[in-house]
Amino acid sequence: MNYADIILIAPEISMALLASMIIIVDLFSSNKKLLAPLSLIGLLVPLCFCIMVRDNPSLGFKGTVKVDDFSLFFNYVIILATGLVILSSTTYAKRFDKHQGEYYSLILLSATGMMLLVSAVELITIYIALELTALPTAALAAFIREKKSAESGIKFLILSAVSSAVLLYGMVLIYGFTGTTHLSEIGTVIANHLSTSEQITDNGILLFSVILMTAGFGFKISAVPFQMWAPDVYEGAPTPITGFLSVASKAAGFAIILRILYAVFENEALSSDWASMMAVLSAISMSVGNLIAIKQNNIKRMLAYSTIAQAGYIMVGLAAMAGNTTLYTSGPVGILVYLAGYTFTNLAAFAVITAVSEDSGDDSVDSFAGLIKKSPTLAVIMTVSMISLIGIPPTIGFMAKIYLFGAAVETNLTWLAIVAVINSVVSAYYYLRVVKTMFIDSPDEGQEIHPKFGVLSAAVIAISGTVFFGFFPKPIIELARDAINTIIG
Repeated sequence: MNYADIILIAPEISMALLASMIIIVDLFSSNKKLLAPLSLIGLLVPLCFCIMVRDNPSLGFKGTVKVDDFSLFFNYVIILATGLVILSSTTYAKRFDKHQGEYYSLILLSATGMMLLVSAVELITIYIALELTALPTAALAAFIREKKSAESGIKFLILSAVSSAVLLYGMVLIYGFTGTTHLSEIGTVIANHLSTSEQITDNGILLFSVILMTAGFGFKISAVPFQMWAPDVYEGAPTPITGFLSVASKAAGFAIILRILYAVFENEALSSDWASMMAVLSAISMSVGNLIAIKQNNIKRMLAYSTIAQAGYIMVGLAAMAGNTTLYTSGPVGILVYLAGYTFTNLAAFAVITAVSEDSGDDSVDSFAGLIKKSPTLAVIMTVSMISLIGIPPTIGFMAKIYLFGAAVETNLTWLAIVAVINSVVSAYYYLRVVKTMFIDSPDEGQEIHPKFGVLSAAVIAISGTVFFGFFPKPIIELARDAINTIIG
């Protein structure tokens, strides 16, 4: 380790130090109102470090960590999500009284693990980063100290441990097969061992390791059939944390999947096998998520199944990676655009849910009845979020789906694009149900909702990004293209 290595992971170090500082301030200060502003201001430090290291992409720590446009793209997404979640928590966190410092520091520590994960290019580092992400998240899921919250935390911890064990076993098999833990070296060994005509199925060890790693990462992105944790955890966790889980952890999970696919399975035959597997999982995930979401009355639980469906949409991009080399980047670029847009859209929705639940004490869809009369601003923001999740213009959700579904068609996965379009139509039922409840149903007796500055600001910022990048998607598309070209190169 040298000075250059330290500078390389300065964003992660500064994020961890910020979490430590929040705990120290909380320990010596009785003024809990300082914690959220300090956390938000402190996020500027890792952001500045990200900008500083952008011009010097390189490997560090003996090839275990790589900082490039790809990792920095996801760092920006994670920092954005962290900032919006902290901002939307300013009022919500008051219910934790003396434990607000721990709340904010755990969010920052989880973000640290995610940022390390997107930069990791070595199996042991990937595993450590995953655990650094999961453990603070499990604590956050159980933070309310109620039955549902405690249940969500325990379920997340246990199932996360099981998935990590499965993933670790797959990594061990990969190491036994290749003799190395570095992704680039693993890819070289596999490419040299297998001919271009040989399939994964021709090698039992390699096939089994791929299945185990798929299962492990499938849990992280809540894809079917590894999604069983999501509904209960999303329902029981603090509302801002549910939003954080739905976007930041998903972004980090897909980031490392893309790293592994490009580094290890770039062989045409292998990528074709992997693409077939992803296409099937994609179709099942989006179908199961959307169909079960229709029946949900708890809005957090509904959006939990929604995020399972969203994982299916994103996996369309993974399936579209193989095949025609001239279109090799279409799917992955679509994934990055979709994840960035999904971050804005979903966090706007959860900011509104936070504001409404604080007023009503209820997370049901019925609690949104007559919201247009109680708070027109929140109703409009929620409406735009739902429209973006469906994929209706002029939102970023529309542009992202166009990219992903178009990539599927261009790589001869027309059937998958058709399934995705049908599922988008199905999803309109439960998304527009929320809109109908807000605009048509009669409100319960009660005063107007006046959301606090923090949660309203988070909602406005997030929905502004949803609409702005819907009209002007070029900046995100260019950043995504640069990121993907980096890992291809």
